Amino acid sequence: MIDSPVTAPPKRVTRLPVRPSAVRYPVLAVVFVCAACGLVYELELVALASYLIGDSVTQASVVLSVMVFAMGVGSLLAKQLRCHAAVGFGLVEAGLALIGGCSALVLYAAFAWLGESRYVLVAFSLAIGVLIGAEIPLLMSLIQRAESARSPGAREKDDAAGTVADLFAADYVGALVGGLAFPFLLLPWLGQLTGALVTGAVNAVAGAGLVLWLFRRDLTARARTLLIAVNVTVLAVLATATVLVDDFESAARRAVYGDSVRVAVHTRQQEVVVTGERGTPPDLFLDGRLRVAGQDEHRYHEALVHPAMNGAHARVLIVGGGDGLAAREVLRYPGVEAVTVVELDPGVVDLARTDPELAALNRQAFRDPRVQVAYADAFRWLRGAGASHRYDVVISDLPDPGITSSTKLYSEEFYGLVARALADGGRVVVHAGSASARPRTYWTVEATLRSAGFATRPYGASGRAAGFAAGPDRAERASTGERGPRDWGFLLAAPGRRPPPLGLAADAPVLRSLTTGRLVTGARSTERTRDPDGAALPPSTLVHPRYDG
Repeated sequence: MIDSPVTAPPKRVTRLPVRPSAVRYPVLAVVFVCAACGLVYELELVALASYLIGDSVTQASVVLSVMVFAMGVGSLLAKQLRCHAAVGFGLVEAGLALIGGCSALVLYAAFAWLGESRYVLVAFSLAIGVLIGAEIPLLMSLIQRAESARSPGAREKDDAAGTVADLFAADYVGALVGGLAFPFLLLPWLGQLTGALVTGAVNAVAGAGLVLWLFRRDLTARARTLLIAVNVTVLAVLATATVLVDDFESAARRAVYGDSVRVAVHTRQQEVVVTGERGTPPDLFLDGRLRVAGQDEHRYHEALVHPAMNGAHARVLIVGGGDGLAAREVLRYPGVEAVTVVELDPGVVDLARTDPELAALNRQAFRDPRVQVAYADAFRWLRGAGASHRYDVVISDLPDPGITSSTKLYSEEFYGLVARALADGGRVVVHAGSASARPRTYWTVEATLRSAGFATRPYGASGRAAGFAAGPDRAERASTGERGPRDWGFLLAAPGRRPPPLGLAADAPVLRSLTTGRLVTGARSTERTRDPDGAALPPSTLVHPRYDG
């Protein structure tokens, strides 16, 4: 008996509202948009995590490595959706729009109210990576099914290879546009929170538009209704969050800084927050890190400035110091002829000039005709415009070296530029972080100065309350309730083999807290933090930074 031949069921063919040969272009356009959105999500997480947690190198490594791993997982999981590629892609984009768009909000909320955002960062990196990884396989399935609608003679053997090349080209170009749009458009115009929400809305519209227009005939009525409902809900959530984002940011800021926030501005470089009641010494926070504690800032600035002024001090260079407080102390010496402040962020100087409490605290230092401000990166400035000048005193008033953005200004190469800028007999003083809380970091700065040809004189000063400059790991302190170290470490140095004397100048003004006796005590206390085994620490360089915070 001969069995009758079995006829295979006809292969399902996608019916399209456009010519099958024209499908590729709208799909590639959506790939371009989705790739741009995906990279914006990545950069949002890296930028916000660096601000909230600190150490941008670590945060970028965590986000990118976890996300790339998750993209591979997403590509494998996408195999389960190939039979329902159209609705699957629509739901993936809706989920990506919701999670990516709200990621900055949730990350900021976790830090503000819970004091811990590391686990949230990893969770969002995983979720976003899985969804991004599922995009290309699903789009590949849709294009292949669209290509199957063409006549057999029109299909060529290299269709699959050409499709893959086109998809990846659109993906990479979209990533380029997203990477450029984030720092130059979204961040300065919309900010981190609103920028992420708007990106999510664009992502949702692009994904839903492609499926509901180009592949709508491939959807069942139930799938079409589900897709519309999900995307409308996502867009409603994103729109509501966008409307309420200012109220949310104000509430989160109060949770972080307390109820006495007076000024909160976003400059091109950082967030600047001033807290404190009117008529009281203010606290100044830069990117969430305490830079000026109004109650005891005089202890820090007197210890930073006055030991370096013991000697010639007609011309003084201040690196950092945009709050004007170091300049205030320098200007107390009648022999000072010129003070140059090199500050990266004009917004800080503008605030120090115009805010009544800050201006009163720095005694209108920036209105003194002897003070000139150069808005520049100090490293580049010393190599360029400042290379021809010579100074009797250089004061490095910078954040802790463990904070990544300031690391190059604690490098051997930078101190080499400082040595060139010093006049004969000149001195440099460096704020090097807390010697008691982070001794390895402090003594690495000392080793770096010595490697650049300086002889050093370590010393320190104690604070009455909160530390001057919070270290790079803010989340750990938020969870423990600590506000930072209670001491400051400094290094007074001069070129050559003979360290400068530690003392006060004969024409030093009357000081509130600093005395020669306290300088000697601070030097002894700092020396006790040195490694008792006498192990030599390697210097920090641009290509091999040694500061781990």
